[in-house]
Amino acid sequence: MSRLLKILGIFAVFFCKSQQTYPLLTSVDSVPNMSHLKDTNNELQSFVGTYVSNYNGNQITFYITKESDQFFDYGNKQIYMDILYVRYTVKDSSSNILQTTQNMTFKSDKLNTIFSLWVTENGNKALLNYTGTNCSVGWGDIRLKKINSTQLSWEYRPDDIVTTASKCPPTLDTKIYLPETKDLIFTKQ
Repeated sequence: MSRLLKILGIFAVFFCKSQQTYPLLTSVDSVPNMSHLKDTNNELQSFVGTYVSNYNGNQITFYITKESDQFFDYGNKQIYMDILYVRYTVKDSSSNILQTTQNMTFKSDKLNTIFSLWVTENGNKALLNYTGTNCSVGWGDIRLKKINSTQLSWEYRPDDIVTTASKCPPTLDTKIYLPETKDLIFTKQ
């Protein structure tokens, strides 16, 4: 039995050293490969919830969750990171669903995926990545700012909003359904 405990102890020491944990706001460049960037200060939790807003006749609902230990491969470095994952539903004025990701599971390179890159100011601001729709149309940055405990301000900055038939088949839907605006207020439900 003591031999088994020694083996388990050695394994635990090796495992802990090979997968080191750092606070969420630590730069990826400054951590060893296979590190974990953890939400040790609970900065993500204040964004978690269901939020609703209306824009240009559409109702947008966000389902924001905290996802722990998501794997990211940056080519020269692989890490695990706690993130905010934003699923959403966009409905028109007749309540027809224009686009939804509500039942999607997280994958950082999947179409229409929104996830946090960084949270700052003690969990009051978040920088998110949007992967875009078909052919990556609309990929870009989203900024969320806590107004108070029940409201978020939204800013979406798409980096690419058009495509050509040579880059993307015209049969694919490349419409961006997310609100391309700044200071849109979402209210927690």
